[in-house]
Parts: sequence; structure tokens; C-alpha cells
Amino acid sequence: MGRHGWNTGARRWRLTALLGTGAVALALLLTMCSIQPGNGEGADPGTSADGDRVHGTPATPPARPKPDVGWGFTHTQYSADEGKPGSIRQAERLLSAQPLPQNQHLMGWGADNPEPSPGRYQFEALDRRIDFIRSTGGTPVITLCCAPDWMKGGKAGAKNTDWSQRALETAPSPAHYEDFAELAATVAKRYPDVRHFIVWNEFKGFFDDSRKRWDYEGYTRLYNLVYAALKKVNKENLVGGPYLVMDSYEPRDTTYASALKGPWGSIDQRVLDAFGYWNRNKAGADFVVVDGSSYTRDDELLPDPFRATEKLTAVSQWVKQQSGGLPLWWAEYYVEPGDDDDDREGWSEAQRVAVQATGMMAMVRGGASSGFYWNPQKKGAACAGCLWRATQLGDGGSGLPMLDLVKRFGKEFPPGTRYETVDIAQDDVPNVRVLADDKAVLVVNTLNRAIQARVDGKTFDMPAYGVRWLER
Repeated sequence: MGRHGWNTGARRWRLTALLGTGAVALALLLTMCSIQPGNGEGADPGTSADGDRVHGTPATPPARPKPDVGWGFTHTQYSADEGKPGSIRQAERLLSAQPLPQNQHLMGWGADNPEPSPGRYQFEALDRRIDFIRSTGGTPVITLCCAPDWMKGGKAGAKNTDWSQRALETAPSPAHYEDFAELAATVAKRYPDVRHFIVWNEFKGFFDDSRKRWDYEGYTRLYNLVYAALKKVNKENLVGGPYLVMDSYEPRDTTYASALKGPWGSIDQRVLDAFGYWNRNKAGADFVVVDGSSYTRDDELLPDPFRATEKLTAVSQWVKQQSGGLPLWWAEYYVEPGDDDDDREGWSEAQRVAVQATGMMAMVRGGASSGFYWNPQKKGAACAGCLWRATQLGDGGSGLPMLDLVKRFGKEFPPGTRYETVDIAQDDVPNVRVLADDKAVLVVNTLNRAIQARVDGKTFDMPAYGVRWLER
């Protein structure tokens, strides 16, 4: 059995309590029979509930899924499913205290090649990630990216997998779109408690260099095939896309300028064209997904790091309008430019959390209801912006300031929150950002100096780049 998940001893005892002591043996037998270990290459993929074998499914059917999941994070190359046993347990306790939606990619970012050769599956790493999400009570989300090598012109076989960035970010060839859709269906059957699926990531491999635009026709064809395959497995599976990067250019660069603009810059018209085509020609969608940053393609934060987040509001409003009001997810969102290695270590943690909080406020103001913080865990102790200390460390697994923000934001402002206005002292208006509902107020000091703020009838001190929660 897997190390984590629905096959834990606690789960079996809950079954015993429900069925009664006379049915202990039956409960244990049913639980064990419903779970299979991770498969290596050459094993069958597992099968669905109607006579098929599945991996790690709960004994009771999951609740009917909703198209909003709230605010959580994405697992990356290194995460809390591996490392020192004590540190893994610490991370599990930390995340179980307030379960969060958690996103995992199909291939890459910690998951192996799922189908190294046609019909031959390798799910052990993905099993481990999904089991970890289950063990913490989180809502699992799978991003259906990327594709096995043989679907994109490479060689078959696990040992031949090319893990270079160029190879990983290659899209399936059109001749293999249906094969990828079949793989998506296999994944949905294997994890029937996973009900939320994002199709592909950032249009990777879909840029047409000859036409200098996105191949939105190809992506939409792939999306529609995957959408149909997932709905065939279970009509209540929820599917979304297109996971486009909402790139922007600084105001003076008019090469690809669009009408969606502000002091922060202008969204690339080619991205809006791609979204429009998908939106008009999609087979359906239960939610819509975008990706982006508050800074421009040239890493400019205009007019400053805090006001640049207004881009996230503008994009959210535009997408909500174009999609007819579908629930809006931000699959990734960034407020601090990275260096050549995509590391973000230029700010203090206080500034990082303050700008991040402001960015999350901005997305909500535009109508977003769900979002995933991209968690860049590393093996070592140093990790700017990480959610917890690396579980590869002997004392790892403890929470960091960014996790406190994500958890509290998700708790206080879940999908369906009705936001309210609050009074702010006139002197504080340019420097203090606020988001509130009837129970809580989030306050951010955007200045690199201490202030005395007056918000919602309360007066209090805030340190430089301070973030504070008020109860109402």
C-alpha cells in the first residue's frame, strides 16, 4: 500500500466506526482491495470504478465538486512528499490543520513520464504526490501537462525521456492529440477522487514562429479532445483552460499593444486573440484559467511594485467579462521578477509578503475566486518565498511567512465571499491597501517605513511593509 492517503490506519478505523465492530474484517478487506501500489513501467494504468482497478480511492464517493476551489499552491520539483520522515510528518500536520487546494502536473515538476511507451504506464511519482495531497485533506487538482516523448517526435521508453526544458515544453504533435486525450482519461480513471483538471500549461509548444502568433487552433483542438475524454469518464469532472500567460509590455512599446492597458503597461494582443479563439470554439469549460505577473516581459514593475498589481485586477475583469462570468482561476501569479535562474531573492521577506498580499487582493477585486501559489521548494535551507522549510532537511516541514498568508487568505476569503468597503483615514489612502468582508480585514502597509494606520475605526501601528489582519 502507499505510504500516504486513504489507505492510512486512521482511514480504516473511521470505516470500522461506521460499519460496527462486527464488520471490522470486511471493512479492512474492502479498503485494501480498493487500493493498488504505484505502477512501474510496463504495468497497466489501473481502471475505473465500474469494474476497473483504481489507485487510492476513498471508500465513500467524494462530494459533488464545485468549479471554485479557493486559494492554494502548486507542487514543484521538490515538495513535501519526499525527504526526512519526521519533516514529512511535520509538513503533513501543518497542511492538514487547514487543508488547501493543491495542484500537481501530470509530467514534470516532480512527476515522472506517465506513459513512456504507448500503453505502458509509470505512475509511481504521481501516485505519491496525489497520496500526499489526500493525506493532508487538500483538494487535488491535476494540470494535464506535459506529454510523453513519443507523442512529440521523441523516442519511447522511460530511459529515453528527454527532461530538458526545450523537450518538456514541446506540445504533442497533432497526430497524437487523441493519444494525449486518452492518457488524460486514464489519469481520471486512476484518481476518481480528483475532479478538477487544467488542460496544458502556458500554451507550451503552441507558438507558431512562422506566423509570430499562438497556434490557438491547435491548442483548442487538443483541449476539446481532452475535455470530451474527461467528461466521458465522469460527467462531473470539471475541466478548465486555456492557462495562457497574460504577458504585458511597457506603455511605450506598441508592437503588440492592445486596448487592455494601464499605467502598468499593455497586454499582448496576440494573447487576447488566442483567448478569444479558445473562448469561442471550446467544447465547454467549468472554469477559466490564466497565468501572469504584475511586471512586464522586460521585468519592469510600473509604476511601482504595489501599483503594478493593478494589472491583475484589469486582466481578471477582462477575462470574467469575456468568459461570461465563469469562475476564474489564476494557475500562477508573480509579483517579483526572477533572475536568470528564475530565483526571486531580491526583496526582503516582509516586502515579498506585502506585495504578494496586494497582488492577491488585486485578483479578487477583478473577480478571481481561486489561485495557486507556485511553491519553489528547494533541497536546501535557503528558499526565498517558499511555503515551508524543505522536508529534505532534518528540521524541515515548518511553515514560513508566505504560507501563513496563503492559508489565512484562503480561510477568510473563500469562493463566494461578499466583500465590503471599510473606512480608511484620508492620509492612509495612498499607502494602505485593504480587503474586507463582514468578518475580517486584511491591511497592507506599502511603505518601507513604520506608520500608524487608521482602518475600520481602529488605530494601530504597522511596521515597514507590514501585513495585518483585523477581526470585525
